[in-house]
Amino acid sequence: MVNIFDELTKRGYIEQTTHEELKDILNNDSVPFYIGFDPTADSLHVGHFVSMMVASHMQKAGHKPIILIGGGTATIGDPSGKTDMRRMMSREEIDHNVECFKEQFSKFLSFEGDNGAIIVNNADWLLDLHFVDFMREIGSLFSVNKMLAAECYKQRMDKGLTFFELGYMLMQSYDFLYLHDKYGCKLQMGGNDQWSNILGGVDLIRRIGHSDSYGLTFRLLTTKEGKKMGKTEKGALWLDPAKTSPYEFYQYWRNVADDDVRTVLSLLTFLPMDEIDKLCAVKDERINDAKKIAAFEITKLVHGEEEAKKAEEAAQALFEGNGSLDNMPTTKIDENISIVDAIISAGLAPSKGQARTLIEQGGISLNDNKVADTNYTLSSNDFKEGYAILRKGKKVYHKLVIE
Repeated sequence: MVNIFDELTKRGYIEQTTHEELKDILNNDSVPFYIGFDPTADSLHVGHFVSMMVASHMQKAGHKPIILIGGGTATIGDPSGKTDMRRMMSREEIDHNVECFKEQFSKFLSFEGDNGAIIVNNADWLLDLHFVDFMREIGSLFSVNKMLAAECYKQRMDKGLTFFELGYMLMQSYDFLYLHDKYGCKLQMGGNDQWSNILGGVDLIRRIGHSDSYGLTFRLLTTKEGKKMGKTEKGALWLDPAKTSPYEFYQYWRNVADDDVRTVLSLLTFLPMDEIDKLCAVKDERINDAKKIAAFEITKLVHGEEEAKKAEEAAQALFEGNGSLDNMPTTKIDENISIVDAIISAGLAPSKGQARTLIEQGGISLNDNKVADTNYTLSSNDFKEGYAILRKGKKVYHKLVIE
């Protein structure tokens, strides 16, 4: 078997583990493991990317992935990292989102063979639990004092933590117990913000009398300054091409900071680490070659090689003067639209106020000409080649065509 623990460590994934012996267990045995995903939207986003990459690395090393969709826990919502209670979702919303997730997982995991991945939905067992029985058998094993000391709950204490949310840890811990008993699952994995919940599940299984439960957390996808990656002007960077186009997706990774190139190559591609080390051993303009490779490889993983090539070609047309603009993000607009409305239609600003501010600060260009007038109205003169190119800053481009 592949020495997966060392590989995950070398690539920078691992943050914490519950037991030192987990390294030897993973390197010597095939271990069923699970990673949970809350179906709070109809697409996965970049925040889920590291989880899927870890699952894929684990499966390639011979371990069996269990992808748990939180159809039951999503009715509460994980309070981790939140200052307010999440909106409660209907069963219909959750079921729809679960179906959307399944297709995206298939790009990272195989569902065939001895260690083929399986997808389970905790709504199948959580929603049928009887409250009194659950609290007597499971709730009695948890210390409220210990729970309230957990980071995921401490930050909610000032604004108020509902009993509904307090139950999240119990439910997630029960998920681990259920998967342990039904599928022989020995390991729960998740982002480092899930450490408290993972500890709850490991402790629950061991309190019941089993000694073969373990936890591992991996790093969140953040910049060198500690800010989460995947945030754009339009919001989250989605894996669904209908929400974030392959070109926009490609451009995001093409424009990462120099200091973050090694991180995205290590965590979000399968390139060998010795190749990554060579790519990132340069500085200044030469690091752009590594950025291009990162953007292409990551886009290929999510959207396929054909879409990655199209995005690459569109970027080359803009920045290097060759290639086609056909795959550039395009918005159809009415003739004689104001520049402010054009900016909003293209998704380069969320409001008229912010659009005007961009113009006033010199951040908007039309066909390579800086726009200075916030009252400017586009005309046929701006569409001499059948389209107009709207640019925000130096790197964000959008093609406008008359509807």
